[in-house]
Amino acid sequence: MLKNIMSDTRKVLVVCGTRPEAIKLAPVILELQRRPHEFETRVVVTAQHRELLDQVLRVFRIEADEDLDIMRDGQTPFEITVRALEGLRPVLEREQPDVVVCQGDTTTTFVAALASFYLKIRVAHVEAGLRSGDKQHPFPEEVNRRLTSVIADVHFAPTDASRDNLLAEGIAPETVFVTGNTVIDALLLASDVPGSSPVDDIGAEARVVLVTAHRRENWGAPMEEIMKAVVDIADAVEDVQVLMSVHPNPRVRETVERVLAGHPRIRVIDSVDYVPFVKVMKRASIILTDSGGIQEEAPSLGVPVLVLRTVTERPEGVAAGTVRLVGVDRGEIVASALELLRDPVAYARMAHAANPYGDGHASGRIVDILARELG
Repeated sequence: MLKNIMSDTRKVLVVCGTRPEAIKLAPVILELQRRPHEFETRVVVTAQHRELLDQVLRVFRIEADEDLDIMRDGQTPFEITVRALEGLRPVLEREQPDVVVCQGDTTTTFVAALASFYLKIRVAHVEAGLRSGDKQHPFPEEVNRRLTSVIADVHFAPTDASRDNLLAEGIAPETVFVTGNTVIDALLLASDVPGSSPVDDIGAEARVVLVTAHRRENWGAPMEEIMKAVVDIADAVEDVQVLMSVHPNPRVRETVERVLAGHPRIRVIDSVDYVPFVKVMKRASIILTDSGGIQEEAPSLGVPVLVLRTVTERPEGVAAGTVRLVGVDRGEIVASALELLRDPVAYARMAHAANPYGDGHASGRIVDILARELG
């Protein structure tokens, strides 16, 4: 448990580096900032992903107090780790926070926890306890989150299953709190923001198939299979309009553009800001993705998700029926997508399943717990 601290306000340093982290930490940051009598909140970004991170911060009107700006073209996990660790050390030494808050499973998350541990600063981990059971999938995220759990002092588990994972690994029960997932908080906030999106010019009669794929383990041959499956789906269903949201990574973009080029019902779009992307998700009939966050977001919107991975650290969605693992086999992807597009009963079964990931109040619970645990 965290020890009491003498001062009236507690200094909380929130660290993020990627778009998913920013989405899921934004509601926590906003909740902390609403309580200045209790918390002095500082936001540090590593900018592991520069442009995608900045998009989200703009949406939620969050300004970083420190920006390490570590992103480089063609960066590797080695380079991200070294630059983030070296960049965080002087910030942590200068700020001396009472607790560092990190989220999820990125290299930034693990490094923030590690740097804090080296300086004997306590760590609170948001979205703790997710496990795929395979340290190579997703890579390097599965190991990042396991190592962060070893270091963290307070664990905010989004679901009972995540809590059970932590307890099975020997984490002290009194340090684990089930809060729901902050991604639902962010989704509800973003849903109320007006604005345009890439689906505005798509006719109401068309069914939109949204595709996102970017994970490192899917680069190369798996990405090629996924993109060929996308072409097959577009060829098979005449009223389908595919939107392929392409990650800026050049290895992903090369495969996407080469395989999908020229198809009349496939539109390749750059990654868009979070609010327009929420509108695209709401408009979609089905989503094909290897993203983690979308597995949590889409069920709140009633959109079935086909996951382009062989394992998931979010089994609650699979159990609830909102998510289906289809892997990267071309035939399996196509068969699963066509079943949903052609069978109204199968579609309704997934679209109407209950969302297991929360009620939109996770951030309030997290901040309440921090207030109590920090004395």
